[in-house]
Amino acid sequence: MKKTKIDHYTDKEALEFHNSNKSGKIEINSSKPMTTKRDLALAYSPGVAAPVKEIAKNPEAAYDYTTKGNLVAVISNGSAILGMGNLGALASKPVMEGKAVLFKRFADIDAIDLEIDSSKIDEIVNSIINFSKSFGGINLEDIAAPDCFIIEKKLKEALDIPVFHDDQHGTAIITTAALINALDISKKKINKIRVVINGAGASAIACSDLFMKKGVPKKSITMIDRKGVIYKGRDNLNHWKSEHAIETKNRTLEQAIKGADVFLGLSAKGVLTKKMVKSMEKNPIIFACANPDPEITPEEVNEVRDDAIVATGRSDYPNQVNNLLGFPYIFRGALDVRAKTINEQMKLAAADAIAALAREDVPDEVAAAMGGGERPKYGREYIIPSTFDPRLISVIPVAVAKAAMQSKVARKKIEDFEVYKERLKQRLDPSVTILQGINSQIKKNKKKVVFADGEDENSLKAAIAFKNGGLGIPILVGKKEKIKERLKEIGLSENFNIEISNSTDLKKREKYVNFLFKKLQREQGFLERDCDRLVRNDRVVWGSCMVSCGDADAMVTGNTRRYAQSLEKIKKVVEARPGEIMFGLNMVVNKGKTVFIGDTSVHEYPTSEEMAEIAISAARVVRLFGFNPKIAFLSHSTFGQPITSRTKHIRDAVEILKNMKVDFKFDGDMQPDVALDEEYKELYPFSEIVGNANVLIMPGQHSAAISYKIMKALGGAKVIGPLLIGLGQPIEIAPLRSSTSDILNLASVAAYSAGVINYNKKN
Repeated sequence: MKKTKIDHYTDKEALEFHNSNKSGKIEINSSKPMTTKRDLALAYSPGVAAPVKEIAKNPEAAYDYTTKGNLVAVISNGSAILGMGNLGALASKPVMEGKAVLFKRFADIDAIDLEIDSSKIDEIVNSIINFSKSFGGINLEDIAAPDCFIIEKKLKEALDIPVFHDDQHGTAIITTAALINALDISKKKINKIRVVINGAGASAIACSDLFMKKGVPKKSITMIDRKGVIYKGRDNLNHWKSEHAIETKNRTLEQAIKGADVFLGLSAKGVLTKKMVKSMEKNPIIFACANPDPEITPEEVNEVRDDAIVATGRSDYPNQVNNLLGFPYIFRGALDVRAKTINEQMKLAAADAIAALAREDVPDEVAAAMGGGERPKYGREYIIPSTFDPRLISVIPVAVAKAAMQSKVARKKIEDFEVYKERLKQRLDPSVTILQGINSQIKKNKKKVVFADGEDENSLKAAIAFKNGGLGIPILVGKKEKIKERLKEIGLSENFNIEISNSTDLKKREKYVNFLFKKLQREQGFLERDCDRLVRNDRVVWGSCMVSCGDADAMVTGNTRRYAQSLEKIKKVVEARPGEIMFGLNMVVNKGKTVFIGDTSVHEYPTSEEMAEIAISAARVVRLFGFNPKIAFLSHSTFGQPITSRTKHIRDAVEILKNMKVDFKFDGDMQPDVALDEEYKELYPFSEIVGNANVLIMPGQHSAAISYKIMKALGGAKVIGPLLIGLGQPIEIAPLRSSTSDILNLASVAAYSAGVINYNKKN
């Protein structure tokens, strides 16, 4: 069983992450314009009176005129924070904010964390009831048992919106999905198996309940707590444990596990021994879900059994039982039909949907998003989908919504589920999925990446994160003492294990000077001493030589100097890739839509021929990221109206592509709103690109750079790049004053390019 390295971070890094830019992890933004007096009048007084009166007449109208329908309250009292115990309400806030971020990232649900400073059940329940009208759903989190059972039960009885305790039901749903497929692979029938559950907390009880609803007989489930087997007649059992007591002579885990088909651990490290595993039935199913360390490791299971199916709660092993597969999408489906509750039918529907998805063939774009490389295939090491499978958003909410409608708890019907699926897909942030896929891929074949600005704080942090994340092998360019000094300043140990390279390495210096002199003596009339001066004094030149001479695989630079200055230095060492044009391409993500913009950094005013070449290369790159290119040539005009001297070369570029018979869709000239807004389709029905473009070819570098920077600064768009396309080596340039994350992303892209592109091949 394959095991991968887990990312490790210092407490200081984690604290800096939570304190950088803005404190915390969430913020509130307006979804309506607030720029004019009229806007304010509509949003507040007097315009706000209209929806107020409508809601007073019909409370259901709140779903139409407020955020209620897409708003979830994430609630805790801090009595059971992760594995740390009762640390209080305020201490739970970082976790609840994190939960809110996950709701937004994976299902586009707005969530607000609310920490209730009380241990009294009635106070907590009454507090939630009193503010519940503001929300479309309630997610309970990190509340200790048995209080969590009582609180959830009372809230479900009192409220007409979904109430979901994820620690219970999220775990149960994902575990049930894993069980469905594990039984299928091992050829076992659910009504014939014997299950042992070690742990008797909220999640264990919820798992047992859902197992039974799926078909496992009650008498076939043995539950074990710290005192041993929960059997009929045992003293000091609370109400919830008593409901799971069975007639049995077994009193210990070792006794109960003999001949068992399934082990589910929600307990503690090391409680399941290899001897116990050996005593289980043929083709045993072992879900060791204790975190951070499982009840038994997959390696230990493999030492004594070669027929076991193993899952854990960890991301560094196959078959991760992760609640993230469930709660965002379950709430998404429930909210979209305005469900009154999340009932058992909806939970089972979610489990079935997750299980079914793992059995489907994984298409190319999904494999890319999940990490590329070896394609996941249904079997012993792939019984549940990856948390980063982009298909989850279009599968689970649909199943949940259908179940809600069928069980008559939905207040709103979805008329066309195909349309609904497409809308769900549009809610995802594609850039996150893409980057996750890239990172997963480069972890499998680690490349040496040069961080040319090794003395810069953000570049240094990015290099450390690159190494600690298992993304590859960083090499820093800079003075050793200066780097050590910088490490002290940012609170990290100077005894870190990252290679530092500079011109004090006389052997490499001689090698790079000879390489550069051979290249530049005739091209630019350089003398050997000129080349030596460049190699000795310029970090970008040194790093470029490292890549060109095979001492590294890729490079990221920039950040400390202007883009054009960095590019000028690189071009002295590296030429354009054979048969390609060099240009800058930015990935821009805003409000769920992803577009690529070029040329943002190289050609001031590209010719028609250059624009056509940029489009061809852009199409190839966009496909590498999992997109089907639809290219629009942008202008101040649309299809020749108005015709000016500045539009002719754009129209000529389109004609060049038409004559080349390329394998992607394109059109132009057109204005950006025509290219991006579907409302214009009816005006220009002859064009497949109108309202549908995802690659924008700009008429000039100035317009390209201005556009994406305005979108980033004012529109809140997420920007990756500019990616340097067409260069003869995998080198990326970070814009001046890039963040650590920006540099890290470009380093990953450079490493990815080094693995998937043959830089010696003519395209």
